[in-house]
Amino acid sequence: MAESYSFLKDVNFFDVLGDNELAEIAALLVTRHYRKGQVIFMEDEPGEALYILRKGLVKLSKLSEEGREQVLHYVHPGSIFAEVVIFDGGPYPATAEAVDDSEVGVLYNKDMEQLLLQEPELALKMLRLMSRRLRAAQRTIRDLALKDAYSRMSGLLLRLQKRQGLQGEGERLVLKTEMTRQEMASIIGVTRETVARILSRWQKESIIEVHRDKIIILNQEKLLDWI
Repeated sequence: MAESYSFLKDVNFFDVLGDNELAEIAALLVTRHYRKGQVIFMEDEPGEALYILRKGLVKLSKLSEEGREQVLHYVHPGSIFAEVVIFDGGPYPATAEAVDDSEVGVLYNKDMEQLLLQEPELALKMLRLMSRRLRAAQRTIRDLALKDAYSRMSGLLLRLQKRQGLQGEGERLVLKTEMTRQEMASIIGVTRETVARILSRWQKESIIEVHRDKIIILNQEKLLDWI
């Protein structure tokens, strides 16, 4: 349990909880391992748990009406996913798949519900945490509705760079990514050709350098100008 407690203490989602509250949640945490390509849960399956990624990389996606995959988000270590089902017990809104071999912490709804019934103050804090997540989702929806493709692409690169916390090389920010152009396009809601055109233009303008497994941000200020 000590290992689970130390892990949860570094998860931003739980940053408003006290030590005793974290310890109670850590006692409920179950660790699961998934191989690369293994599905963790499917869209529309009954939602039974909240997940926290400990190691690896997880892709969240939905199927469009035409049967095409729409990538919603990539989950990195220290982030939670499927939190929407923790209170209503509804179906999972997306499919989660391990992109790399992954280790995941699982908090089952039934266990959390029993704990929250016993700890009303903890329940209130969890509701506040969920409200914060809802606001972040609303911002994403707003960005998709109001911002053009260049703005969304700039925002994606800067979010990835911030999440990785890279120091860079001098003024060069090295963003390592295995995402394909199609995966980037799915995240920001444009075509693969649009992503390729944007990256090509920015490379010509010396804003970025594009390599097979990384993108180097040469001029962060110019990238910010597109937002």
